[in-house]
Amino acid sequence: MMTIVDNDKCDECGTCVSVCPANALVIGAGLTVSPKECTSCGICARVCPFGALSVRQ
Repeated sequence: MMTIVDNDKCDECGTCVSVCPANALVIGAGLTVSPKECTSCGICARVCPFGALSVRQ
């Protein structure tokens, strides 16, 4: 599974970053997900107020 970011929807509010238990999300020039750190738990996708994150197989 993989966490996907739609940076067109992301406004870099940081909500997902603050809840990620693996510290796998980074806001810089857009939001990025570290594939080495991400466990695809889906917490970030559930809390994103803009629907910018999804977990896919």
